Amino acid sequence: MKIAIMPNLSKHNAQFHTLKVVDTLQKFGAEVCMRSNLKGRFANSSIAFYDDFDRMMSDCDAVIAVGGDGTIIHCSRHAAAAEKPILGINVGRLGFVAGLETDELDKLEKLVDGSYTVERRMMLEVQLENNGKLETYFALNDAVIARGALSRILDLTVHFNDKNVCEYRADGLIISTPTGSTAYSLSAGGPVIDPSVSCILLSPICPHSLLTRPVIFGPDAKLSVTASSNYGSEIFLTVDGDTFIQVADNQKINFYRSDRMVRIIKLKDDNFYEVVNEKLAERRN
Repeated sequence: MKIAIMPNLSKHNAQFHTLKVVDTLQKFGAEVCMRSNLKGRFANSSIAFYDDFDRMMSDCDAVIAVGGDGTIIHCSRHAAAAEKPILGINVGRLGFVAGLETDELDKLEKLVDGSYTVERRMMLEVQLENNGKLETYFALNDAVIARGALSRILDLTVHFNDKNVCEYRADGLIISTPTGSTAYSLSAGGPVIDPSVSCILLSPICPHSLLTRPVIFGPDAKLSVTASSNYGSEIFLTVDGDTFIQVADNQKINFYRSDRMVRIIKLKDDNFYEVVNEKLAERRN
């Protein structure tokens, strides 16, 4: 079995834990590969290094991301595009989408043996026209439309299947998947949604109304959102926290359920609700 490891070495102790992951996988008989720009950090390990990222993704059987939620989500998009399953190993704070903690590496034997299950997670497809070209982005967690540096409220209009369904005056709007319901949307007052459910969640950010609530749409909903500011404030679209696009006043942004799916590797018997309770308890502490 060939496993591609994608670590975020900016995380504290990430290199140390990545070396442990490499050693554990090789002990169980797996072949390990990485991008060639990491060769200097792992020069003494028996790792196959690839100059061509797409070739590495094509050759591997599974992907392991070593980092926090942001790292795992970023790597998940690449894994989904290559139709490879992914396992996240948490070296961050919460690790909602991580499958293992760093003290559970012995469970990697199940991965090498093929004794694991796969949980399919829906993704969002985000489309907008930019300089006359249609641009498409994919999100596992969420896409956020929000104001820029100036503290100016936005007027947001949401269309559902080409019909106007709701309007908000707010700092912004979060459009999330069930996976993303435990991220920014949760902090904005949105519900926790089991990732086995397919739906699209809208959560306003600091709405200027006592009656405004999050809205859950079905999986086949086609949503479009426009945002405008009466004060000339900048408006940004952020996809999964790592892609930023400045949008114009009243520029239409479309949101759909993507045909792509992220395949999360599960090596433990815990269920979603156990993970949420455990992670939220960590957040309270």
